[in-house]
Amino acid sequence: MESETPVRAAVIYYSAGGTVHTLALAAAEGAEKAGAEVRLRRVPETAQHSGQHAGQGTGQDTAAGAAAEVRPGSPLSRVATADVPEAAVGDLDWADVVLFGTPTRLGTMSAPVKEFIETTGPLGSAGGLADKVYSAFTSSGTARGASGAGLLALVNVFCHWGGVIVPPGSPDPAADAAEDGAAGDVALEAVRYQAWRAVTTAAALAARRTHPL
Repeated sequence: MESETPVRAAVIYYSAGGTVHTLALAAAEGAEKAGAEVRLRRVPETAQHSGQHAGQGTGQDTAAGAAAEVRPGSPLSRVATADVPEAAVGDLDWADVVLFGTPTRLGTMSAPVKEFIETTGPLGSAGGLADKVYSAFTSSGTARGASGAGLLALVNVFCHWGGVIVPPGSPDPAADAAEDGAAGDVALEAVRYQAWRAVTTAAALAARRTHPL
């Protein structure tokens, strides 16, 4: 479903070891397939966590601890994200749809994503984050990584902002089959579908607001 004015979608993510980065690229593909104008943006490492355990990672985003991750300051991470601009609050203001990606850590979102969200106070207080479509994806790296809890932490934020939350749901079989750990074909297809669904929902809402029944 495409509107005359393209939906604007921002895919904003933090990835320690590359898994969430791969999922974010798939989300951007899904949003573009739905006809959206897309911004792909990465959340930078926080000063508190930069340099910790550098070079000790396995290449996966994990909830088991920072020591098991390839840090964003590592050569592997710099190469993977060299062309991705850093996220800014202005990207949220610009977007009609926002998809957040984060590793799940200790049952919640990663510290860099939380710190980024905490910079949105002035825009949120002005109502600039309300009535947008929000969705989120995560990777825990382990079967007991509490990915659902990480997503619920972001859902709480979206509720506070007054957003329209679009979960992946189960209309597409791929959405029921996403696995934890490295991003395989099923997980990538699931997040493409999730982004497509978020964009088409935003387009439908915009059409209804423009032409009320």
